[in-house]
Amino acid sequence: MADTALESLDDVPWEQLESALEQHPPQEMRRALRRLALKGGSATEEDCYPLFDCFAVGTGRVASVATAALPFVVALAGDPDMGARATLVQLLVSLSEVAAEAGAGRVDAGWHEAWQAQRPRIRALLADPAPEVRREALPLGESVGVLLERWHAETDPTVRLPVLLAMGRAAARSAQAGPVDRVRAVLAEVLRTDIPVMRVAAVHAWAAFDSQASVRELNLLVGALSDPAVRPRFEEIWYVPGMDSAFTREDVISWTAQLFEGAPRTALSFVVRLIGAARGNGDTLLCRAALDEGWKLLVVRPSAASSLLPLAGALLAEPDDGVRYRAAHLLAVLGSRAVPYADELAALLDDPGEAEFLEGTIGDHARWALTRIGDERALPGLVERLYAPYRGGYSRGYVEGEPRLPEVENVLIPLQEHAEVLLPAVRRLLREDGVGGSLTCCFLEVLTAWGPSAAPALPEVVALLDDARYSLHAVDALVAMGAAAQSAEPAVRVCTVLDSPGNHHKVAWAAWRLGGDRDAALQLIGEAVLTEQEPFYGPVALLGDFGPAATRYADRVLHVMEHSDSWVRLHAAVALWSITGEPEPTGSVMEEYLLPVAGGGETYGSFLVALRALARIGTVSPAARATLRTVQGSDRRLATYRDYRALLQHEEICSAIDDVLALP
Repeated sequence: MADTALESLDDVPWEQLESALEQHPPQEMRRALRRLALKGGSATEEDCYPLFDCFAVGTGRVASVATAALPFVVALAGDPDMGARATLVQLLVSLSEVAAEAGAGRVDAGWHEAWQAQRPRIRALLADPAPEVRREALPLGESVGVLLERWHAETDPTVRLPVLLAMGRAAARSAQAGPVDRVRAVLAEVLRTDIPVMRVAAVHAWAAFDSQASVRELNLLVGALSDPAVRPRFEEIWYVPGMDSAFTREDVISWTAQLFEGAPRTALSFVVRLIGAARGNGDTLLCRAALDEGWKLLVVRPSAASSLLPLAGALLAEPDDGVRYRAAHLLAVLGSRAVPYADELAALLDDPGEAEFLEGTIGDHARWALTRIGDERALPGLVERLYAPYRGGYSRGYVEGEPRLPEVENVLIPLQEHAEVLLPAVRRLLREDGVGGSLTCCFLEVLTAWGPSAAPALPEVVALLDDARYSLHAVDALVAMGAAAQSAEPAVRVCTVLDSPGNHHKVAWAAWRLGGDRDAALQLIGEAVLTEQEPFYGPVALLGDFGPAATRYADRVLHVMEHSDSWVRLHAAVALWSITGEPEPTGSVMEEYLLPVAGGGETYGSFLVALRALARIGTVSPAARATLRTVQGSDRRLATYRDYRALLQHEEICSAIDDVLALP
């Protein structure tokens, strides 16, 4: 910044201005601007951080101090002798976005006038001699016309490509046909004549305002993205504003797959063809990327399974660790469908191969796949292997990416028929590491699901009743064991829990279930339901367990059902049926919880409870049948998750739907 500009910093009445955050007073803005200007050409991105702190764009406000500082930031960004200019342009972009999105009263009254005054200098950044400055300034191009002008003038491919993408976004925002037609003409010319990477970018730009563009150009996309000779060019020119480095072909594959969100069949074809091309030319990076997109598709579209299953089975023999890892995980989540590949999976049990940034070994995922199909070759050492990542720590090291290892309970709960084989290891770990152990609650959840099959673990579970961290989980496991755990009733009655009415109700209920005093438990729980008010109304669900013995509380349960909503209404309705034995009004209430899912909603937890209740009641209306057939026929995952648990939850819900539809 020129000396005169530096001097003019002191002409601003900073002390009279308002800052966005109290911890960064206006005078700090002056100091940050001065320090940055004095750095000159040696300024770095890190040197700009104090300035970002003063603007505090994350607050969603544009304070008066920002208005005063704007001319200085524009001057610094436009100074060819200044360092970190691209970072300063990014700051201008952020300020522009905040000012456009901020609500009434959150933008300083003088901001828009100040921005208009600086507009010529801001527009000049689009034609700056430095490519990185021109690229970062693209979001400041306010119209299709400005970007088209830039497109015809631009020669640097690292800027031309993001200009193309920006034109697509601008066309999508335009309410006029003329500008959109001009963009469409440019994109059509690029598709006819430009290099493959630019043609892929043109499809992305077109898809911003025409969702069918990617479907029409599927062949082009597959050809360009699977050509080994083209791959290096992506890393040379695919830049976008806000990022310092170019993106790889594999990054672009991920973004391209998102273009088919509304066309699932084309999305699947895209993935399958890329995998086929990768196998044909030995392109392991392409194969990994395509498998990742196949996995994402499988998580939301059940129909993808039939095409991905044989590909995953064949890829178990690939030499690349990353490919085998992903293939084994795909087969694991596909469950019983993977039976034809059991021998190939068994051959990988000791495979130590890993995938970068992902969790576990190929052998771990192959072992899980075998458990999912009930193959006993997975059982030896299974519990110890599941425990190994936790040994010496409270948890294993988690990763943000998918695929990843399943949770211990997700592996063991379905193996109830093998409980006799697996229990010795679970019991030993509970004895060695039960109190304070990282998997104690997980193991108790598994034992609860195994029910009477877990009865040999009675001593280990009873030993945890004195610890409030585990006692309620232990109580659940003991109740699930049934008659075999009746000897634990005295210990349950005096177990250690946090002093909360809900905890005491549960303990009384559990003691009764294990042979204790039913009448005392019923009175405690029933009176709680009578006296507690909205929104929870007390332990209504526990009351339903007493069946007809709780008849004197039926009117109160009906009241709760009629005067509550969501989860409480659902459980009150189930309790009412348990007490009265009458299908109505419980059946009608259950059907209320089916309709949202049929309409595309995602209230799967209450949906599953309603399904199980209808199966217990034993009757279902024609309307409910039609609703469930609609759900059954939709190609979507019935799950709230977007990882491996989506397939587990989907299987559970589909099984419950089948149970209801099988009713007479």
